Amino acid sequence: MDAPQTPNSEKINMESIKGKTQLELKDVHKTYEMGEEIVRAVSGVDLKINQGDFIAIVGPSGSGKSTMMNLVGALDLASTGNIYLDNLDIEHLEESELAQIRGRKIGFIFQTFNLIPTLTAVDNVALPMMFQGIDKEERTERAEELLIKVGLGHRLAHYPNELSGGERQRVAIARALSNDPEIILADEPTGNLDSKTGQEILEMFISLNKEGKTIIMVTHDQNLAKKANKIVRIRDGRIEK
Repeated sequence: MDAPQTPNSEKINMESIKGKTQLELKDVHKTYEMGEEIVRAVSGVDLKINQGDFIAIVGPSGSGKSTMMNLVGALDLASTGNIYLDNLDIEHLEESELAQIRGRKIGFIFQTFNLIPTLTAVDNVALPMMFQGIDKEERTERAEELLIKVGLGHRLAHYPNELSGGERQRVAIARALSNDPEIILADEPTGNLDSKTGQEILEMFISLNKEGKTIIMVTHDQNLAKKANKIVRIRDGRIEK
């Protein structure tokens, strides 16, 4: 299965982008109130992610991995601390501004796929482009191209319940790439897949990373994490040194 190509992937010079800080967390805390109890999901995290990194965030259940993913992906805001995306402090943006940044710069892939059951594969992939104001003809054409690239040219008009788990995850990957984001966030992307299909999905991430995409993957699978070029270990909301 060939990895999807991004529109300008052949023009990317990886040497020119190495070392550029793309995401940075400075003394980030995230707390939740559960009744009278204060849950410290993330406690004093400092982290730099460079453009072109392939990072695995690992840790036991309840360690704060998913909270970290939500913070890095601008899906949630820190209780205290600062999060910078391309030197922009996203902690002080309005939700409408955050939504635009998420739509343009970040592609999301989830363990449960999060596809809309009433939409075909093409329409699921095209949906993020609609929110960026791309006209229907262009977004349909690009959605079809992406699905063909991930090996689903024969499933364009199929609905999620007509697809296997691996096929649904490929649709989710195509959707994450629809706006040609710089960053791909994947939360346990192979958790619901068999080992063979999981390996195919991982190979796609490796290929996308080689094209210049920054990959940030949350996983509990140590073997999967070893394929990344950096591993960030989380325990009790802190990065283990």
